[in-house]
Amino acid sequence: MDHSFLLMLSNLLHLQNSLDPTTSFLSSTLSSSTTTTTSSAASPTSSSSSASPSPTSLLSSSSAAPLLFFTIASVLSFLASSRPKPKSQTPASSLNPKKTPSPQNPNSDFSVSAFRALSTETIWSLEAPIRDAQWRSLYGLSYPVFTTVVDKLKPHIALSNLSLPSDYAVAMVLSRLSHGFSAKTLAARYSLEPYLISKITNMVTRLLATKLYADFIKIPGSRRRLIETTQAFDELTSLPNMCGAIDGSHIKLHSLPSDPNLASHYKCRYGFPSVQLQVVADHKKIFWDVCVKAPGATDEAAHFRDSLLYNRLTSGDTVWDKVINVRGHNVRPYVVGDWCYPLLPFVLTPFSPNGMGTPAQNLFDGMLMKGRSVVVDAIGLLKGRWKILQDLNVGLNHAPQTIVACCVLHNLCQIAREPEPELWKEPDETGGSPRVLDTEKSFYYHGESLRQALADDLHQRLSTR
Repeated sequence: MDHSFLLMLSNLLHLQNSLDPTTSFLSSTLSSSTTTTTSSAASPTSSSSSASPSPTSLLSSSSAAPLLFFTIASVLSFLASSRPKPKSQTPASSLNPKKTPSPQNPNSDFSVSAFRALSTETIWSLEAPIRDAQWRSLYGLSYPVFTTVVDKLKPHIALSNLSLPSDYAVAMVLSRLSHGFSAKTLAARYSLEPYLISKITNMVTRLLATKLYADFIKIPGSRRRLIETTQAFDELTSLPNMCGAIDGSHIKLHSLPSDPNLASHYKCRYGFPSVQLQVVADHKKIFWDVCVKAPGATDEAAHFRDSLLYNRLTSGDTVWDKVINVRGHNVRPYVVGDWCYPLLPFVLTPFSPNGMGTPAQNLFDGMLMKGRSVVVDAIGLLKGRWKILQDLNVGLNHAPQTIVACCVLHNLCQIAREPEPELWKEPDETGGSPRVLDTEKSFYYHGESLRQALADDLHQRLSTR
């Protein structure tokens, strides 16, 4: 009991004695509590001789005062016990979450309960555009696309016996991918240990890169999709049977490997440590092939030659069922790339990087680079939407799966027609044409004749309009 309640009780005692002076139980009790020093000197018989009536006898008294007193005292006692305890003053050091992170509580903006309230209650009180804009600001994609990701990953996450809800874990990882947070920063926000954040990130990105890859990153094998893609590129470039554009991008690593010999392989020509990403995009800026296999010091041609796509194309494993005849040449669907890639019948590159060709060749180069611009924009969207790829702060062993996971999420957003963020600007292209390998000579000569036929046909068609 605090001092104010004792004072109130003392006043009530005086009131009771004035109403019923024949009973002095409470007054004697109070006086005995305030005169401990005096009563301790009294003889033991004095306390027994001044014994007070029991509460039962007081309640059976003919006077109404005791009953009134006990009623009021009971109410006051209940109020005193139910009063919230005054909060102790918080030390200044505890206000710093970095020094002493507070445990997760229901009032935290990033707790499970806060997320559940947002996703099941608050979210439905908002109009769809406002709801989705809020969700994108938090997790990089709209609420419907988010639920699609969760629904597809939930059965796999359930097998991991994760103690956190599946949607909460996915949201946590998406916030890291979209904002580029480090595990330490996210740990302070969610009141979890950094190693647990890394573990959850690795689990979710691995599932995205493996379980969802085949569903959302597909080579245009069906005739319907192939015709749609080639017609769209034809409208853009006036070049027939183009089905994609290939390009590479250096994904900057937050830190170099500790081994000096290994570190030299990861330092790219732009001066920072990186791993190589190679993608092929269609006219909608959707990736239909992704490869992450080489450290930053590897050039694009070597990375391409080591990819599964190259092996499938050169071995004849992938043959598109759409062939056109251009000036006596059978032209199958092909992708276009810059001069850093080898010239092949299925990968056409510019004649000259500096416009030193014939008028027909220069016109072809201009249209080819116009078609190639879709993959440049696609990579810019990828890094603009998933900012962790601007400075990859995950372990080197988990870098490839994190990059591929972001590519899967990019395709999801493009398919759902999510708003496109500001493009990330890539460094200016550098490097020369790769040498022709002995195993590629027949491919090279075939590609050279196809390229010239397409250039002459394009020049003739556009000059007669």
